[in-house]
Amino acid sequence: MVESTTAGVSTRILIERRWQQLGKMSQQYSISKTSPGIAFALLMIIIITTPTTILQPAQATGTNLSSNNRTTYDDNNSNNTEYDPFTLLSSNQSSTSKSSLPDKTNVILRGIFDDLSKSGSWNQLLQPALDELNRRHPDMNIQIEYDDFPYRDTRNQILDRLSNGNNSVDIVSVDQIWLGEFAEKGLLRNLTAQFEKWGRISDLYESIIDGCVYNNTIYGLWLWTDVRGIWYWKDMLQEAGVDPESLKTWDGYISAAVKLNDFFEGRVIQGVHLLGASYDLDVWYPYLWMLGGEVLELRQGHPTKGAYWFPSYNSSQGVRAMEFLKQQVDAGIKPQKEHDWGAEFANRTFAVMIDGSWMPVFFPRESWSTLEQQVGFIPMFPVPNQTTQTTTMMGGWEVAIPSTSQNSDLAWELITIVAQPEILGPFLEEYGYLPTQQVLGEGPSSEPLKQSVPFFEEMVSMIPYGRSRPNIPEYPEVAGDVNQAIQQVYNGSASPKDALNMAAAKSADLLGWISNDNHTITTNEEPCSIISIILARGDMTIEEYNGLREILKC
Repeated sequence: MVESTTAGVSTRILIERRWQQLGKMSQQYSISKTSPGIAFALLMIIIITTPTTILQPAQATGTNLSSNNRTTYDDNNSNNTEYDPFTLLSSNQSSTSKSSLPDKTNVILRGIFDDLSKSGSWNQLLQPALDELNRRHPDMNIQIEYDDFPYRDTRNQILDRLSNGNNSVDIVSVDQIWLGEFAEKGLLRNLTAQFEKWGRISDLYESIIDGCVYNNTIYGLWLWTDVRGIWYWKDMLQEAGVDPESLKTWDGYISAAVKLNDFFEGRVIQGVHLLGASYDLDVWYPYLWMLGGEVLELRQGHPTKGAYWFPSYNSSQGVRAMEFLKQQVDAGIKPQKEHDWGAEFANRTFAVMIDGSWMPVFFPRESWSTLEQQVGFIPMFPVPNQTTQTTTMMGGWEVAIPSTSQNSDLAWELITIVAQPEILGPFLEEYGYLPTQQVLGEGPSSEPLKQSVPFFEEMVSMIPYGRSRPNIPEYPEVAGDVNQAIQQVYNGSASPKDALNMAAAKSADLLGWISNDNHTITTNEEPCSIISIILARGDMTIEEYNGLREILKC
């Protein structure tokens, strides 16, 4: 943790007191004519460097309901939003005994979920869990209603419903990177006490637990995850004379790419795939992490929050990681802006592809038993040298309970039932997801998964050293800054160092480290970082920026 202090004197007063120092600095560096941008940058440097301070058995599913089966949510008649499809699940247990026990309490648990690319996917989890929940509560007739949406709509649907103060939603699926945003807005229930009483938190992989937490508080249960590694076609590498072992190091990976591109030119899109879509940072972070770098770090001295997150991805480790991407581009590997999540690899348009553990789903299920004879998987990202511990990025879905839920105890009980290996295991097997629980990854409950999912053990082996993306509220915007930096490196408009510095400056501003009122930069950064911040704010031109870099020997 780096300590820093904020200025206690207004910028106007500081300008008056430091202007003479600017003149002296101009003479010191022999600046005969100082432009306003450079003058302002130098003045900022002086200021900062001067010490201041959610069944009716199986027939009622999302895939066979009428398209007219929908519900409209009405929030005090002020905001009507149509949700389609609407799915109603009623437990076998409750429906068979309802007529004999008319005094049962009727309870409907309502949920909003991502559709996992196919509406109704959650039924496989919810139906057996709901049957068990009704068995445990014979005095109740518990049903579930839920809406599911494509990924692009899920976040906003949840935000819209919960932000309107609606108390009818009891369970939601949350992408790991949304957790902080939802929690910060007060939309999710604190589950720390429930986790402690549950007593199974130790069953989760340690690397998974961090992704359930925001501000030292548990808000969600991470049900399944994914990892990324190196996929390759065995026959294509053999035909080109490339040893798969060479893909494990940075130099070997690039050499293999050159050889594969040359050998298969005109026959495939490219020998090696390089992600160039808007989420290209997902395959950059592991290089940053393996070098010891971080995306963000907690710092003291924030002007309004005391301690808060500061962008650290432009560190020397970040620059080195970005230089590896540049080396790939320089070697002729073209970034692919269109990404089909592995379908392009399954179609043999690339010989090698770094992508996710979901890759087998792009192959016919009947071919899974023989897939490992044709395709290889290396459970790692390439490393700069053999002594470097590789890492990977993990994603996946958590389930959480809205703070306004009126059935939170039943919702939590339902979640814990869903998480039981005998219910969750078959779901993971069906969809090819990876477990977040060690008993499903390595224990007796893992055997069905090992026998059916290709490369299951290899992929699971990456979980202990996998990392998740930051889940702070501002992360989506920070990710946009990082993506812009990567694109600049890809197209050659900026060096890795400059691209990252400018991106980090924007992130610093976004995170509130730069006061927009008085132009005071409230960090203890070195001058070279300060001028990057000033450039990002638009207070100097790129020419002035480059000139100052030379003057300051950045």
